[in-house]
Amino acid sequence: MNTPASPDDAWELAGRRYRSRLLLGTGKYRSFEETAEAVAASGAEIVTVAVRRTNIGQDPKAPNLLDHLPREGLTILPNTAGCHTAAEAVRTARLGRELLEGSPLVKLEVIGDERTLYPDVFATLEATATLVREGFVVMAYLNDDPLVALRAEEAGAAAVMPLGAPIGSGLGIQNLYNIAEIVSRCRVPVLVDAGIGTASHAAVALELGCTAVLVNTAVAHARDPVRMAHALRHAVEAGRLAYLAGRMPARPHASPSSPAAGRVT
Repeated sequence: MNTPASPDDAWELAGRRYRSRLLLGTGKYRSFEETAEAVAASGAEIVTVAVRRTNIGQDPKAPNLLDHLPREGLTILPNTAGCHTAAEAVRTARLGRELLEGSPLVKLEVIGDERTLYPDVFATLEATATLVREGFVVMAYLNDDPLVALRAEEAGAAAVMPLGAPIGSGLGIQNLYNIAEIVSRCRVPVLVDAGIGTASHAAVALELGCTAVLVNTAVAHARDPVRMAHALRHAVEAGRLAYLAGRMPARPHASPSSPAAGRVT
């Protein structure tokens, strides 16, 4: 039997195979030490770092997050959080690549609205095309529109990351149909990014067939971040197993657990 921990059920990004389907953000924690503990508890193999908000070498005199994270077996994924134009995002991606010694990976965010933190999809598609031409491996943060996801894939995105709900809201996936439609139509990995508030939300994403989920606030703002990271680790594995198992059909009426034929009278 294949399990999420087995090599047979790994997923691939930029030529590397990953077993964990939980990506963890590194913002909003009380300390770098707490961040490191949560990362370890989550089992995540990819962690995101906001280049414009977290020191990963920009300031040699300030504490560096990378000094608190294991470099062996852990992929650092720079993101362009805080950018509001395609040009800003491209510049930030270039800085992240420089700080991480040429790593081509980038999680692309171009925010279009301060109230909802929804992405500017036009600027995101523009930045995706530019970064792909420059050799970046782009993971694009998008709204939950299947057509936008397809356009990002056509622009060269290596993964699409539709939101489940607004960033930091913890509301869970608000449009199950759209996420399922994106999964069914895109050939690249689909990762729910934003809106996950607790373990059950992550399980739902994996049950829908998503490749993985990215979680930050749900862990960092939990009463016990390390315990929540551990819970999410198990939820993702459970959701993936449920997807592989194939759920029973939903029915609008009752169906007896035991057959009526041959019953004792």
